[in-house]
Amino acid sequence: MDRLSLHATERKILGKKVKKLRRDGLLPAHVYGKAVENESVTVAESDFLKIFHLAGETGLIDLKIGQEKVRPVLVRDVQYDPVQGTPMHIDFYQVNLSEKVRVPVPIVLVGEEPEAVHLGEAIVLQTLNEVEVEALPTDLVERLEVDQVNLKQINDAITIADLNYDKEKLTILAGPEEIVVKLAPAVSAETQELLEEQAAEQAAATEAEEGAEGEEGEPASTEAIAGKGEAPSEGEAAPETPKENKEDKGE
Repeated sequence: MDRLSLHATERKILGKKVKKLRRDGLLPAHVYGKAVENESVTVAESDFLKIFHLAGETGLIDLKIGQEKVRPVLVRDVQYDPVQGTPMHIDFYQVNLSEKVRVPVPIVLVGEEPEAVHLGEAIVLQTLNEVEVEALPTDLVERLEVDQVNLKQINDAITIADLNYDKEKLTILAGPEEIVVKLAPAVSAETQELLEEQAAEQAAATEAEEGAEGEEGEPASTEAIAGKGEAPSEGEAAPETPKENKEDKGE
């Protein structure tokens, strides 16, 4: 991936005062890394958005701070406004160009869809959208591509081992047998509707069975048992009926 450059300025304004920077079109940012000096900077929002669109999280950026300082960084994190969706803060991670780093790389489908998809017989099911890789910062790739042309028959699959990349420079941190994309049977609208109807009927039948079991095995309530008590023996007074509580009657 080509090296990109982004201009930054040392930042003295911290805390809640950074709101003024954002109103002026500047984004507060933080530069950190392993065994390096942390630094607070600002970058122009418009410039950052252009660079980030090209670099993503795997593109190496030369962050030029002031007139002389240049720090090779990756965009490690971007905080966004939850309402407007605009960036609010950036974390730049300074890398050592001679040490490998681990970053997530997106997996992108390319090529024409299989014929079975056009015929409505199958769908392309991507089960892995990104994968973590390890490489030197200068050897990182923007994305890994998967050509759909290799999917011909239903249940054909492309695994990590099938991906095309420079294995000497890049290490994918996932099992070689892990499936990235497969050609799965399509489910028609009619079939889907039939399956949903069958599931609903099965659920209703199960509920009815459970209700019947509950009625047969349910013990009588305490009130019912009291109401069915034995009749008083000869010479024994019948139990008195509780008197109404005038307070309960509102009197």
